[in-house]
Amino acid sequence: MSDDWRKDRIGSALRGENPAVLRKLEAGIAVIGDVQFLPGYSVLLVDDPSVERLSELPKSKRLAFLSDMDKLAEAVERACRRLDPAFRRVNLEILGNTDPFLHAHVWPRFEWEPADLVGRPVWLYPRERWHDEQHVLGPQHDAVRQAIADELDRLAL
Repeated sequence: MSDDWRKDRIGSALRGENPAVLRKLEAGIAVIGDVQFLPGYSVLLVDDPSVERLSELPKSKRLAFLSDMDKLAEAVERACRRLDPAFRRVNLEILGNTDPFLHAHVWPRFEWEPADLVGRPVWLYPRERWHDEQHVLGPQHDAVRQAIADELDRLAL
């Protein structure tokens, strides 16, 4: 499969063409991140690519998106805690400075992170970490991906 889905992440997810999709939720689409230097990094995409800001959603849909963010964060936390005893917590962010559509980052954090970064924002990691081939999403991340998807299924019950 080509990487064309990256040019239209939401549309490709809605069409079933985005291989990063974990689950469709009530107001968003849970995807595993393209980069996994913090294993389990996930993103909640809004299900309408024209929505740029949380404030553009009607109140009920806004609350549903935030609930989906909470659900994805809990799934990442449960999965990462089970897979890595050094799991610390998740960080949640809605930034919107690069991609023009509403999305929320769910970053797992671990005790094994470098001491100068473990308590700081993920965005301070060196750029090479973001592009290192060993951290690009691939089959080596299938276990964490499946664990998060399983947790999302449990939370849906």
